[in-house]
Amino acid sequence: MKKSRKTYILLGLVLAIWGVLGFRIVKTLNPPEEKNEVVSGVTADLPVVIKKRDTFSIAANYRDPFLGTLPKKQRSAKATAKKETVAPKRTIAYQGSVATNGTKSRLFFVTVDGQQHVFEKGKEIDGVTLIRGSEKSIKVKYNNHIETHSLNQ
Repeated sequence: MKKSRKTYILLGLVLAIWGVLGFRIVKTLNPPEEKNEVVSGVTADLPVVIKKRDTFSIAANYRDPFLGTLPKKQRSAKATAKKETVAPKRTIAYQGSVATNGTKSRLFFVTVDGQQHVFEKGKEIDGVTLIRGSEKSIKVKYNNHIETHSLNQ
């Protein structure tokens, strides 16, 4: 008789739990009607205060855990937009050359901006450097710019 008593108590408990669950489901599916009250004559036109949203940005400048490298820094637009001052182009004319007696070195006659100069290989005059030369042409450098000039006759 003890077994049947425990069974009846457990059966009553299960029925009570299922009853509560069933009641909640039915109450959710069929809610009671809400009473709407109409309030007239009260209107408030208050200005709405809009708060400006606080923004933030994430700076991901930390070491990559997989590669072990840091991100490359990007150049700003101001640094890349710098204008380089371009030096004016110089007028250079190769007039000829003369071999010196007993040596392999040559002297080159070069007109730079209307003034004639005598150059040797590697010599710099008035910002113009003679890099190499032959009887037919010379190669000069000025303002980090290299030009080749042929013999004018």
